[in-house]
Amino acid sequence: MHIKSVQFIKSSTSFGQCPSPDRAEFAFIGRSNVGKSSLINMVTARKSLAKISSTPGKTQLINHFLINDKWYLVDLPGYGWAKTSKENKAKWKIMIRDYLTKRENLALTFILVDIRLDPQRIDTEFINWLGINKIPFVIVFTKVDKISKNKVQSAVGKYKKALMKTWDALPHIIIISAKTKTGKEEILNFIDQTLKVAPF
Repeated sequence: MHIKSVQFIKSSTSFGQCPSPDRAEFAFIGRSNVGKSSLINMVTARKSLAKISSTPGKTQLINHFLINDKWYLVDLPGYGWAKTSKENKAKWKIMIRDYLTKRENLALTFILVDIRLDPQRIDTEFINWLGINKIPFVIVFTKVDKISKNKVQSAVGKYKKALMKTWDALPHIIIISAKTKTGKEEILNFIDQTLKVAPF
């Protein structure tokens, strides 16, 4: 897939404010500071489509971008240790939960995981929650350029072992680096294949 056009549509403070569900949507979400904005910019080949910040929790709204006049890329708020109030965290949780469980045109969710870290409970619980709610998703390991190839395989192995405690078959896994563009084509191809069978 080649991305020819990217158009910002709107930012929503709740599920009910999202655009009309007339196109397939692909959502990106992950723990705060996982490198989501860098990944979105890499995938779309736009330097500042998603705002990059050293402060976790920069994304606080549901952001819709129309890609190739055909499908939506959705940038969701991160979860985890963002420096914000408990009230805001509670609002984000409801916002994310409602979007993921009620958005009828959501074709696929990419959940981003920092490959440098051992399996984090907050990530595995979220992955299990997606499975319980039958929400289609792919696990994307980020920041692969920051560790050696041997450590990459070891880290993925640890996550597979942790997930096999609750999963019969493992979800699809993509390994990426926003810096080297590793995994970009795999993500775009996965989106392209999903679009071919999406009923939207």
